[in-house]
Parts: sequence; C-alpha cells; structure tokens
Amino acid sequence: MIKSMTGFGRCEVTENNRKFTVEIKSVNHRYLDVNIKMPKALYFFESAIRSELKGYISRGKVDVFVTYEDFSDHTSMIRYNRDVAEAYLGYMRRMAEDFGLEDDVKVSVLSRFPEVFTMEDSGTDEEELWKGLQKAVVGAAGMFVDARTVEGGHLKADLLEKLEGMNGLVDFISRRSPAIIEEYHRKLEERVRELLGDAHVDEARLVTEVTVFADKVCVDEELVRLRSHIKTTGDTLVQGGSVGRKLDFIAQEMNREANTILSKASDLEISNSAIELKTEIEKIREQIQNIE
Repeated sequence: MIKSMTGFGRCEVTENNRKFTVEIKSVNHRYLDVNIKMPKALYFFESAIRSELKGYISRGKVDVFVTYEDFSDHTSMIRYNRDVAEAYLGYMRRMAEDFGLEDDVKVSVLSRFPEVFTMEDSGTDEEELWKGLQKAVVGAAGMFVDARTVEGGHLKADLLEKLEGMNGLVDFISRRSPAIIEEYHRKLEERVRELLGDAHVDEARLVTEVTVFADKVCVDEELVRLRSHIKTTGDTLVQGGSVGRKLDFIAQEMNREANTILSKASDLEISNSAIELKTEIEKIREQIQNIE
C-alpha cells in the first residue's frame, strides 16, 4: 500500500492511576526526522519510543507529543539529609565563635537551607511505567499509520489517473510524428518544383533532405523510454511500500524525456502535447513529494 507522509494519530491510556497521552503528526521530509517532546520524568524512555516508531514510519518530519499524569497517592517522599544539616550547623557555630555572636540557631532556620530536605520519587517501577507508555505510543502510531494509508490511497488514485493521461499524450505524439515527416516531404517537394519549374527534380536529393530532417525530429527513443517510465511508475504504485524516493527519481527521468521531445518538436501540435506532458509530470512530482 502507498502511504502519505502527512498524518496524525492520538491515543490516551489510563491504567494503574497513571494517564499517558501520545500525539503524533508529520509533514514531508527527505528522511526520517523524529522530534519528541515529553515530561522530564519520561526522558529515559526516549530511545525506546524512537525504536518503537521505526517499525511504523520510514520517512517524514515527525513530531511526537507525550503528556503524563500520575494520580497515585504516594508518588514522592521527603528525605532528611542529616549530614548536610550537620555541616550547616557546624559552620554556623564557627561563625558565632569567630565573630563573638550569639548562637541562636533554631530548627526552623536550619531546615530552610538548601538540600536539608529534598523531595524524591517513591521508587517508580520503570517496567510498569513503560508498559503504559508503550500502549499509548503503539495506539497513536497505529492511528497515525491508518491516516497516512487513507491519504496514500487518494494519492495513488490521483497519480494513476495522471499517468493514464500521460499515456494518451504519448500516443498522440507517436501517431503525429510520422505525419510530420510526410508533410515535410510534400512541402519540400512543392517548394523545389516552384523554384525549378519544369526542370527535373532530383528525388535522391529530396530523400536525403527528408532523411536528415526525420533524424532531427525523431523522438522514437524518447517515447519508448517515457512509456517505460510511466509503466514503472504505475507498477510501483500498485506494488506499494516505501517508494517515494524511487518515484521521485523516475519523475525526474520522465521530465528529461519530455524536455528532449519538446526541444526536437517542429510541429505546433507536438509542442503543445510536450508542454502538457511537462505540466502533468510536474503535477506528479508534487504529489510524489507527499509519498513515504
């Protein structure tokens, strides 16, 4: 299946008095670029989240937003650091002795100094925490991929329709090309007879001139390659997978062939068709930029 590079997914998981919410959105990018924003309490899961997402996403600029709420009654505890308090008290008594001051240190004063009391987590089980977060990541990623797949289906249908139109233009140029040579032969012969009057017309010289002209305007090779590129693009779209880069390269090759056809064109109808080809190829390239 074909997947778009733009998509959105969201999942919310609540279990064991914890709520995890994960949102994923993406836009076009040549490679996979994942940016994760989440609470500090979950920072150590960043690598695990990236590894999980690689199973769902291969290209795109992806933004992941994680929120976390803990409704547990005891999520943190107060720690009394006796050694720190003792060090403060020792220095304060020395100050009193050094400057002849009254030693009036009280517990209420000492307790306010940094690191005497600290808040610590009550020992969260990382494995249990990851289980809840992983469910939210997987749920959001699944919804994200579904959204990309739906949009990819629309892109595929549109591209196949445009390829069919390109085939029609190629067929027209293929039919029109021989007629140009015949017209050139006829007009050249008429011009020569007008100039020479009743004099003998050198048919061999006419054939040579027509052959040279035919060689200059011949686009058979370009048409064959263009047909091949169109078929390959269609087959690749049907095959599916992560094919954006491949299709982008083929589109560049199609544009190269269309440019050559346009440069060789000596006929208004073929020129117009070649311009239409280039226009359709450019539309296809724009759409391909959205494919993973």
